[in-house]
Amino acid sequence: MHVVVSGATGLVGHPIAAYLANAGHKVTTLGRRPSPLGLAHIEWSLGADCPDLCFADALVHAAFDHVPGRYRGGEGADPDGFIQRNLDGTRDLFDAARDSKIVFLSSRAVYGRPPPGTRLSEDMTPQPDTLYGILKRDIEVEVTARSGVSLRTTGVYGPAPPGREHKWSTLFSAFRAGRPIVPRVGTEVHADDVAAAVGIAILRREADILNVSDIVIDRRDLLSAYMDVTGHRGDLPPRAEAGEVCEMETDRLRNLGWAPRGVDGLLCALRTTMLGALNRA
Repeated sequence: MHVVVSGATGLVGHPIAAYLANAGHKVTTLGRRPSPLGLAHIEWSLGADCPDLCFADALVHAAFDHVPGRYRGGEGADPDGFIQRNLDGTRDLFDAARDSKIVFLSSRAVYGRPPPGTRLSEDMTPQPDTLYGILKRDIEVEVTARSGVSLRTTGVYGPAPPGREHKWSTLFSAFRAGRPIVPRVGTEVHADDVAAAVGIAILRREADILNVSDIVIDRRDLLSAYMDVTGHRGDLPPRAEAGEVCEMETDRLRNLGWAPRGVDGLLCALRTTMLGALNRA
């Protein structure tokens, strides 16, 4: 298949493009900068005029315009521009792709903040409580109308693309500096497992919505693993309240053959990421 990937230099888009290329697909990236993978590229940004993408068999839309480092609250001081670029710009992009299979990187933010401990299933009515979640929900409606697949992803971790920092670099730096760490527990999934979900989604014939989530991880355990890898010693934060977490049900995706790496995969990724960073220091 010839697959166009938007946002292919991002923390999620980069591994998606790499996965699809390694799987034998022809990949063209779409965005402000070419991919470091050396793939064919079309310069474009959300909200700008879209190139004709009628050549594509599938479009994977991973681009999202937001304040750097923020998704919820990513509109900053410009909510109107945020909507114009991300909602109207996405509609224009889908029009440009015409008959391509659309796979959209949505978010667990569409669920809003349900009562603690709620199991989040794809059949629940979305109740987003942020502009970010509202936009993701509204784009999902467009995707479904075009027989596409929306992947509701949780927090995504993994090695950073070239020239970027991985998602926990600021946390680890604060821990090394001895600054207090706020307790937190949440759900995570490896970026390569998100890419594998995309590989499944582009082959779906019908419209679908799929949760993409893997493990629950407490910052105390994450930083403990960091100490094991680096040899650094510090004061671990208290354990957060695990009962507050709303886990996402992923049976629908797993029944399609998706098999994420679990906690062992997280520990392996931490060793690889941290040892790589230490070797470059």
